[in-house]
Amino acid sequence: MSQTIKAAIVGTGFIGPAHLEALRRIPNVEVVALVEVNQELANEKAKMLGIPRAYTFDEMLKQADIDVVHICTPNFLHYSQAKAVMEAEKHVICEKPLAVKIHEAEELVKIASATGLVNAVHFNLRYYPMVRQMKVMREKGELGEVYSIMGSYLQDWLFLQTDYNWRLEPDKSGDSRAIADIGSHLLDITEYVTGLKITEVMADFSTVHKTRLKPLKPIETYSGKMLTMDDYQEVPINTEDHATVMLRFDNGSKGSITVSQVNAGRKNRLNIEIAGSKSNFEFNSERPNELWIGKREKANEQLMKDPSLFHREASSLISFPGGHNEGFPDTSKQMFKEVYAAIATGKQPENPSFPTFADGLRELIIGERIVESNKKQAWVKI
Repeated sequence: MSQTIKAAIVGTGFIGPAHLEALRRIPNVEVVALVEVNQELANEKAKMLGIPRAYTFDEMLKQADIDVVHICTPNFLHYSQAKAVMEAEKHVICEKPLAVKIHEAEELVKIASATGLVNAVHFNLRYYPMVRQMKVMREKGELGEVYSIMGSYLQDWLFLQTDYNWRLEPDKSGDSRAIADIGSHLLDITEYVTGLKITEVMADFSTVHKTRLKPLKPIETYSGKMLTMDDYQEVPINTEDHATVMLRFDNGSKGSITVSQVNAGRKNRLNIEIAGSKSNFEFNSERPNELWIGKREKANEQLMKDPSLFHREASSLISFPGGHNEGFPDTSKQMFKEVYAAIATGKQPENPSFPTFADGLRELIIGERIVESNKKQAWVKI
């Protein structure tokens, strides 16, 4: 990329600044604009984050020099904003979920296809080097036939009744919470690494806190909460704190996942274990520079992140030598490197290496079938 690509970021909660930090580590990319719900807030946040220009959303779309827009807003805004960005002939990177309704995501996929604009959904957890290494090892036959898959994604940031966030409100986040928010990452990685497709699901949800105490003053995701009881109001909760899902795959194998946002001490633990006919792989996102490889007839192995030990197709996601740990912030940087290489060409690749709107639609369909299964308490086909 010899020519500077100019970007705008929409939204400044937890994930917007994470996008900004990653983009600032990529050559020939400049974040020139920050977008918020009103001009006053946009000015304040732009100054705080060191971004030269601040706009409301509609005004940002009028800026001809902005090439790409990162949508980092609450879920219910993704569809309308992604559509508007593409109609303004700008490339777009959208946070997941792509939309809250399947028909909205389907429309976005059609628009993206018709325009040829670069489109991506931020399934950044694919970009842990170990995740791609597992995928490549499976493709090279080192896993063998997949026998079964076990996964979990556990957090504790909604453990207390006083923990609160807009994701708890279905009008902003959709009908599912834990599955849509973090389970989608786990399901995406499951299909990405194994190359299998989920064909049926059987789900059971639970809501630990039937009511929560909603703050009467604003707080941001993962921020410290220093409020008194007079600062709360009690509200009913209708989305899942915890979900267990059984899975069936197109090769006949079976699997299960557990997703929870109320597991004390688990800060952000995605764990996947894939049992194959030759080996067993286990990856834990809280120890992202390690891969456990299980064996039957010889000693188990522990692969440490080191580009010299990785397959070439996976070592491209490593920026530092072995022993120099890389983590969550690096996943976005590595994903954006691939997306911006496409943006430099001006069009979506025929076979993108990065997650696209089509992948976003796929996860939305799986998530909706999981919600349907929980309601019916029955197996549901994808």
